[in-house]
Amino acid sequence: MRLVVLGLSLSSSWGNGHATTFRALLKAFQARGHEVLFLERDTPWYAAHRDPVDPAWPRLEFYPDLSSLDRWRPEIAAADAVIVGSYVPDGVEVGRRVQQWAGGVTAFYDIDTPVTLAKLERGDFEYLTPELIRGYDLYFSFTGGPTLERLEKQYGSPGARALYCSVDPELYQPGEPGIRWDLSYLGTYSPDRQPTLEGLLLEPARRAPELRFVVAGAQYPKDIRWPANVERFEHVGPHDHALFYNSSRWTLNVTRADMIAAGWSPSVRLFEAAATRTPVLSDRWPGLDQLFRPGAEIITAETPDEVLLRLRAPDEEGERIGAAARERVLAEHTSAHRAAQLERNLLETGDSASKKKLGSVHL
Repeated sequence: MRLVVLGLSLSSSWGNGHATTFRALLKAFQARGHEVLFLERDTPWYAAHRDPVDPAWPRLEFYPDLSSLDRWRPEIAAADAVIVGSYVPDGVEVGRRVQQWAGGVTAFYDIDTPVTLAKLERGDFEYLTPELIRGYDLYFSFTGGPTLERLEKQYGSPGARALYCSVDPELYQPGEPGIRWDLSYLGTYSPDRQPTLEGLLLEPARRAPELRFVVAGAQYPKDIRWPANVERFEHVGPHDHALFYNSSRWTLNVTRADMIAAGWSPSVRLFEAAATRTPVLSDRWPGLDQLFRPGAEIITAETPDEVLLRLRAPDEEGERIGAAARERVLAEHTSAHRAAQLERNLLETGDSASKKKLGSVHL
């Protein structure tokens, strides 16, 4: 199968979760025998913060502006499937061109589904419109549950499918670097996540000066008052994520408000941490219990006291939870699982839409 993907970024993980998602998924998709071309808008922000190139990435090409996308029209037209991602610059016009040019299956991959739907409700069509949703053969969503029905019934998507993020188990494994922090958090600043980070990490740090904490991520305001026992990193590259988690007794998962409201919106950090056997403390949201068993594979918390209770518990508790979470991830949430699902959905859609046969793949 020939697949073309137009996504926010493959080259840079700085300030976004798209790059690691695409890398894991498309590496596994290629491993199934397919050919992938990734087209990325060449923006100054990501150009200044690119990660080292991994030979396992798909073919990566840059286009400087919308007009230069015409150069790739033959590849888009000849592809068996074309996927456009959320937050792609000029995403509406990119989507229109893809739907006009493509000869195979067209799909939208929304790595920000609740945010996207909230934008649509406000009439904010930054990278997607209701008309485009109806024009894509498939709508792959980071959010499952009732949102999928909403996409089909309210917005007219011909086929909405949950395609959650995943983890590459070759890159995320348990290790023994030595524990450096009692609780860690890895994530870009977001105003709607900050109150939860305040309640579940910064306040526990103030109450327990003997414990060690860390927050890693870009774009945090300079006026945040970090407790003395909270270490700060502006960025931790993907090649150091496993080391970061393996240096943590526990790690924290914080979910954006729109994603909590929608439910069924797991962060890639959940799967990455669990793959390293690091136990996760998480905020609560609908659908989490369908991914991990609360109390057995993940711990949820709402107050600083609940966090400190876990941090002061014997290490055996965290080790048990981390081991169980890793088993769940390896059984259901690896990039190989997602790549197989992507292949299956594209093939089924290609057949049902009477489009050209998508290769001779046997499932």
